[in-house]
Amino acid sequence: MSSLLMRSCVALGLVSALAACASAPSTLYSWNGYSDHVYSYLKSEASPEEQVLALEKGAQEASAKGRALPPGYYAHLGLMYLNSGRTDQALSAWSQEKAHFPESTPYIDYLINNMKKNKS
Repeated sequence: MSSLLMRSCVALGLVSALAACASAPSTLYSWNGYSDHVYSYLKSEASPEEQVLALEKGAQEASAKGRALPPGYYAHLGLMYLNSGRTDQALSAWSQEKAHFPESTPYIDYLINNMKKNKS
């Protein structure tokens, strides 16, 4: 293969790769301030109920846009439900986390087992 033809193929490949990246969505997940919510909670700047309202709003916005929520979103929402005394909603949120991110199963199972121990 000639040097010019090889360079042309490489250039075409690079242009194709860049075009594919440019047409891809800007983010995979709809974060909706999720990291800010977690940080705020860890700094004790927001109550669990305030967190629940903000996270539920973010989930509704993501759903309206047809976007996925990031890993940990439902897990954190479940913790906030639990801290607000809403056990059934916590279990539901944790089930959603496991359904969307099966790799979270050990962590979610730990949270559920810990919750059951503390109830006894």
